Amino acid sequence: METSSRKQSFSQALSIAIPEADGLTGTWARVPGTVVPFPELLDTRPAVHPTAIVAKGAELGPGVVIGPFAYVGPRVRLGEGTQVGLHAILEGRTTLGPRCQVHHGAVIGNIPQDLKYRGAPSEVVIGHDTVIREYATVHAATEEHESTIVGDHVLLMAYAHIAHNCRIGNHVILANAVNLAGHVRVDDYAIIGGMTPVHQFVTIGCHAFVGGGSRVPQDVPPYVKAAGNPLRACGLNSIGMDRRGIPAEVRLELKRAYRVLYRSQLNVAQALSKIARDLKPYPEIHELVEFVRSSERGIVR
Repeated sequence: METSSRKQSFSQALSIAIPEADGLTGTWARVPGTVVPFPELLDTRPAVHPTAIVAKGAELGPGVVIGPFAYVGPRVRLGEGTQVGLHAILEGRTTLGPRCQVHHGAVIGNIPQDLKYRGAPSEVVIGHDTVIREYATVHAATEEHESTIVGDHVLLMAYAHIAHNCRIGNHVILANAVNLAGHVRVDDYAIIGGMTPVHQFVTIGCHAFVGGGSRVPQDVPPYVKAAGNPLRACGLNSIGMDRRGIPAEVRLELKRAYRVLYRSQLNVAQALSKIARDLKPYPEIHELVEFVRSSERGIVR
């Protein structure tokens, strides 16, 4: 009788949080083009499917929904309205902000694939409104007091992997089967196409775009498009910058900077000096120059 009551409670909460949800399986689907508003969640108790396991000590915010056969470990914290799909696993010291979605089979907070790991208490911290699709994985950091960080409004598509100590900014998109090695940094609004491995310690700048099927062994500067194997710079991410509302005059100055950096006969140090001296001092120009100047692995050419 209690199990039946729990199922009914779960189905009701699921239908409130996600109107198109299948109350039996805990999965959800939305009609293309529709926008489903989130309900007021402050007074909504968490809904846990009777087959799910939520360990003692886990913290579930208002309106959290845990689907069938999911596991939530004792040191996991879920912000209000976060939804965890069937067979998903959240373990370790893991924090998800409000309104995240964790889909079928995703694994978050598992120990790193790093031979130096000795069981240190490290963390995974994920911001708000982030979507983690089927079978994506996010691993904890290696050393004590370190974190693997994923920002706000991030989309991790199916089978994407974020290794230990990575730092992912806001509004980042990792397409299907993107694999980030340890200590990779991906800045705000960057997009990485599917089936792309990224070498450890690489940095991908804000608004950069990496084409699918590439291999990324070096840093990709902000606003730059790169693709191929071997990876090559192939212009600016003009469409992305336009969508983000970067003014036309700033985009024009970035194009001039790109030509100096990639199309002149100057070496990198000479190109940076010329850009800093001759171009207008927009913040975006400063960001590009400082990124290239501080690159430890060298930039894609």
